[in-house]
Amino acid sequence: MEKLLSSDRIKAEALRLGFSACGLAPAEAVDETVATAFRQWLADGCQAEMAYMQNYEDKRLDPRLLVEGARTVISVALNYYPTKKLPEGEYQIAWYAYGKDYHDVMKGKLKELFEFIEKEVSFSKETDSTIASTNNIGTYTENYASAPQAPVSQTSASPLQGRIFCDTAPILERYWAWRTGLGWIGKNTHLIIPHAGSCFFLGEIILDREADNYDSPQRNQCGSCTRCLDACPTKALEAPFRLNSERCLSYLTIEYRGELSLNVGKKMGNKIYGCDECLKACPWNRFATPCRTAEFQPSPSLLSMRKDDWHSLSEEQYKTIFKGSAVKRAKYGGLMRNIKIIKILRACLLYTSDAADE
Repeated sequence: MEKLLSSDRIKAEALRLGFSACGLAPAEAVDETVATAFRQWLADGCQAEMAYMQNYEDKRLDPRLLVEGARTVISVALNYYPTKKLPEGEYQIAWYAYGKDYHDVMKGKLKELFEFIEKEVSFSKETDSTIASTNNIGTYTENYASAPQAPVSQTSASPLQGRIFCDTAPILERYWAWRTGLGWIGKNTHLIIPHAGSCFFLGEIILDREADNYDSPQRNQCGSCTRCLDACPTKALEAPFRLNSERCLSYLTIEYRGELSLNVGKKMGNKIYGCDECLKACPWNRFATPCRTAEFQPSPSLLSMRKDDWHSLSEEQYKTIFKGSAVKRAKYGGLMRNIKIIKILRACLLYTSDAADE
């Protein structure tokens, strides 16, 4: 008889590794209401030029097609709310990109968690140990030092099959974060963890083993609030829970490869990579705590950048400052394109102002 995965032990180890939250759910097809809404979102072209969103729809809507014999989805979240921020009035980049590329950091931690679970499955006699008490919602903590060591065991069983994911495969990450009880999906389409906010990277492990306990989804607690929709500079949040990527400043300043219009430039303000306005507007982020992950801390060279430094940024300087950073997604040309449109508009504004004074 196969040993069941221990939900408590997995959560305890996830917290020890530095994850902020962890939950488990049965691997099954995505809820049909969600699947229908996703298909409609694609049909309406809301993915813009991100054509890969249309690929592997069957796998995106059923994780059992990603791992043969899949029975459990583990979802984890890792806080990235910055300890220090770029000065107001200077050019801004999205908080998530302040430090090292989250793909690399998350995959490293997910690999460690997977290896721990492999050991657990390979042995069946449990050692005595006190572990974190959990309930049927995903476990959340920022107190990593107090997260208990999860014990490892002693008798053999059949090998574990599974895969780790962090924005690296067709999987609806926020859906599974909700399904595993970590939080709910807000009107800004971000996962919101109660009393913690929405500044989190997400990752998953899909396994071919059943767990001894699964978490329940949390109810949506956005209520009548529409602050994120009201704050969106381009009204890309067309309705609650619906983002049109084609109008989103994060998409336009990072993924889009064409020239930006002056109209888009007017909405950018000081934003040269990403946006974050819907995060800043969300009242749940008043509970956000600074992340403790060293790799996500901004470098002194980034924090010291001023407008003149950005204007004269060479490609070599770009490679040095953003080595191993998510900002490489926009490439040097894309970042300088964003800066250029803001400079043009500032020059036009100054010219108009000077002409009016004459």
